[in-house]
Amino acid sequence: MAHERTHWVESDAYDRAAFERLTNESPSLQALIASGGKLLPLFDGFLLDLYALLYKMNIVLHPEEDVTPAAGFYRFLIDELRSTPALEVLRQQTVLDEGVAGLVTLLLGEALLELLKSERVLARGDMLDIWNLQQQTEEIDGRAEDAATAETLREELSGQSAERRLAELRNRLQRENTTAERRRAAQAQRMQQNFADGAARRQPRVAAQVERALSDLEASRDDTDQWSLQIGGGHQSSPGAQIELGHQLARNPKLKRMAQLVGRMRESARALRQRLYERANAEMFSVGLGAELSRLLPPELLSLRHPVLRRDFSRRFVDGELLVYALRAREEKGRGPLIVCLDGSSSMAGEKEIWSKAVTLTLLDIAARQRRRFRSICFASAETPLQVLDLNPRQRYAPDMHQVFTLAEYFPGGGTDFQKPLSAALDCLRRASHARGDIVFITDGECRVDPEWLREFKAEKDKLGFSLFSILIDVGPSSLGALKDFSDHITSVRQLTSEATREIFLKV
Repeated sequence: MAHERTHWVESDAYDRAAFERLTNESPSLQALIASGGKLLPLFDGFLLDLYALLYKMNIVLHPEEDVTPAAGFYRFLIDELRSTPALEVLRQQTVLDEGVAGLVTLLLGEALLELLKSERVLARGDMLDIWNLQQQTEEIDGRAEDAATAETLREELSGQSAERRLAELRNRLQRENTTAERRRAAQAQRMQQNFADGAARRQPRVAAQVERALSDLEASRDDTDQWSLQIGGGHQSSPGAQIELGHQLARNPKLKRMAQLVGRMRESARALRQRLYERANAEMFSVGLGAELSRLLPPELLSLRHPVLRRDFSRRFVDGELLVYALRAREEKGRGPLIVCLDGSSSMAGEKEIWSKAVTLTLLDIAARQRRRFRSICFASAETPLQVLDLNPRQRYAPDMHQVFTLAEYFPGGGTDFQKPLSAALDCLRRASHARGDIVFITDGECRVDPEWLREFKAEKDKLGFSLFSILIDVGPSSLGALKDFSDHITSVRQLTSEATREIFLKV
């Protein structure tokens, strides 16, 4: 028996490798495949078809006889998707774009899986029949392999008795397979008729999910660009990372609101700190050989006008023998880590949480530009474990977007304890004693600290010489409370967004 395909849309090795790469880079795609595979067999093949349907310029379907019967229902879904006008609108944005095609595969796949789970497009009995077809296929394949093994052994072994027994075994397995294939074909035909009868009921529901995916894509693409610009620092990320970002923004309105706030704060902070981002004053102090085009001497540029000298210029450029000048500037010493202690207690729920995390991500942007490591410590009650995240552990201090999402989504709730996170921040600064760091404490201020702990903390603070800035989230009820006891500077969200003062963004 010829090997049966498990998917419908023709795809080449590049398409399959691209989808596999996207899946490996996207935990959400992996979760979708795992969840769908528990509901229906061959769901991973359907997602590959969905990706090919969105990515490929020309769509060609395999003949029905070449595809395993257990994938028959997916053919009806594919036909219904292709008859939806919104799919062509989607394809205008997804064709030959791996990242966007992968994102829509995820969004549309999740929407269709919701329909399947709700039994609005396929009854539970039909699902069991599909699993039964898949089981029959596996049994048929198993008997075919056994028959092939028996035939191989018959050819290799000597002795008429052994040959006869193996030939009988092979023939019996082939007869059983012939009967099983007829039974499977009859069941598949009955099921296809059932699927066809339900097409009128399914079509509007499938079309609604395609339109939903189109709406989510349009919203998330704008938000993805804004998030990447405002929080990602403009760094190019992989298609898989873009899928995760687009998926998060399409499903989480809190992240959209956070990105908007970060955008406003970030622009204000950069405007205030503009002088810190400018290149340090430098002077030309020597001339040597090299290949740095931005520092060529004028005579070298003049040689580009002559056809012969141009070829000589190219040779010397490859060999690094062009005349260039060297710059000398004052080198600034590196600074220690920036640690943000972020209050995640119940009193910070709602708008306070969004504002506090927007401030945190704005400080992350400042730290990345200062080439400083950035750690966030989210805290609640003394019994709640701290969430400790290093948000820019990579080279060039670029934000780790997975860690940023983890920070944005985590909210423990519960009571409030200031001592535990501040002690953890202190331990971090002790390990980075070669360079002075800073602590930023973000809270609505509703807590007290032990006097003995406070004396020890202040003594250690004087010893290490770091600064502690506190930001009061005064969106709703708030109190300075114990912040006055251990902070060098205290400001508030309202001050951060006013024209009067943005002290914290200038002093960290």
